[in-house]
Amino acid sequence: MVTTDNPPLTLQAPGTAPLRPYDPSYDPLRNPTPGHGCDYAPTYWADTAGGPPADDGPVNQDLDVDVAIIGAGLTGLATAIFLAKEYGIRATVLEANRIGWGCSMRSGGQAQCNMGRLKRSEWIERYGLELALRLHAECRDGMETFKGLIEEIECEPQHSGHLLIAHHEAALPQLEQEAELLRKVFDYDVQLLDAAAVKRSWVGDQEAAGAMHEPEGIGVHPGKLAFGYLEKARSLGARVHPLSPVEGWATHGDVHHLTTPGGVVKARAVAIATGGYTSPSLHNHIKSRLLPILSNSVVTRPLSQEEREACRLRSHGIITDTRILRNYYRLLPDNRLQFGSRSAITGRDAPSQKHEDKLMEGMLRKFPALDRVRLDYSWWGWVDVSHDMMPRIHRPDPQQCVFYALGYGGNGVMFSAQAGKRMAQRIAGDGQHLDLPIFSSQLPFPNVAGLFESRALAPFRRLGQRCLYQWYQRKDEAL
Repeated sequence: MVTTDNPPLTLQAPGTAPLRPYDPSYDPLRNPTPGHGCDYAPTYWADTAGGPPADDGPVNQDLDVDVAIIGAGLTGLATAIFLAKEYGIRATVLEANRIGWGCSMRSGGQAQCNMGRLKRSEWIERYGLELALRLHAECRDGMETFKGLIEEIECEPQHSGHLLIAHHEAALPQLEQEAELLRKVFDYDVQLLDAAAVKRSWVGDQEAAGAMHEPEGIGVHPGKLAFGYLEKARSLGARVHPLSPVEGWATHGDVHHLTTPGGVVKARAVAIATGGYTSPSLHNHIKSRLLPILSNSVVTRPLSQEEREACRLRSHGIITDTRILRNYYRLLPDNRLQFGSRSAITGRDAPSQKHEDKLMEGMLRKFPALDRVRLDYSWWGWVDVSHDMMPRIHRPDPQQCVFYALGYGGNGVMFSAQAGKRMAQRIAGDGQHLDLPIFSSQLPFPNVAGLFESRALAPFRRLGQRCLYQWYQRKDEAL
């Protein structure tokens, strides 16, 4: 299934220029498309990645291809890499804005050994022990996939594992139970640390009542990672077209006609890799099956040695806490502190200063010595959360060559690599052995207390989210 009818590869000037400025109030549930040629959000990653490498420019004619991938973020580019490397299939990647423009350039850069939002104990409760063990093995394999991809990419990897901090003494018993389960049942070498050990060897988080350290966890520069994926995909023969949103999709027989501003792309297989920037109108198979949730991040100016000592920032490892609306942070290679958490409910409300102020309050609870530190970067981005908190890499209709990899729930830095590998296998017809629930079932519709699912509930998702956030915040802080 090797493409032979694409025109020869031509290099353009690095980083096709944007057509429009960044839109801070973009909302995937309110906008029919994620834009056309919009510039990057003002992230630390976009500002320090060195500028995007060469791409293939916007689509400027009708194309006939074997595989079209919608979305040039980490998942879409990883899928193109594995299609080319493992199966000799040269995919065509379509991106509405710029390379890595969505989730990939707005994350915290934390590659954790997880998928979705559930803990291992919750996997056992939902799927049973045998399937939970296999899901864990898939995560471990995913970490190896990710490590293999970044071996030749200079993305500033920080190999220190992952530290999960108990943000209150009342959170310790559950953390201890999870650690025991991971060690004894999953044979995963996690270590429990008391508060003194955390502050002595890791970080002076004033909330830390203890922590669990897991060996798998890598901090990366997600902008440099996305650009590295782009270079790798194109070196293998993939074509990557920014500024080429899919504005229409019609299927005639077994050929999908994807309409872009510059031409129609006719593809025999289509892979959807649009993350939190998935338009509900893109395809009926994904309509109402995701809840996009905002996450905010800030990055400080470089901290002095005295400031780092005052905060006891002894590690560059990736750190999260046990809040439901978790805080995530780490010391970057240039000694800036990156700090993030959940944010507004709607895109219209996202630019409000109150959300940055709330994030600063959270940072200062942990590090009061930074009360006068300047913020050099502040941004927000959409996270793709599935209604059952687990991702899917799936072919929803066996009669159509349409595939998607979605629903990472904030754990896409690592898992996007594995999802890309698995989606490439499915596209190439090599995925018969992929029988885990994340491969064999669709993204669910919204549900009520897990009792029933219905697309009719979709218009009320944000009302439910608002109520849940209020409850989560009270629960997180009332411990």
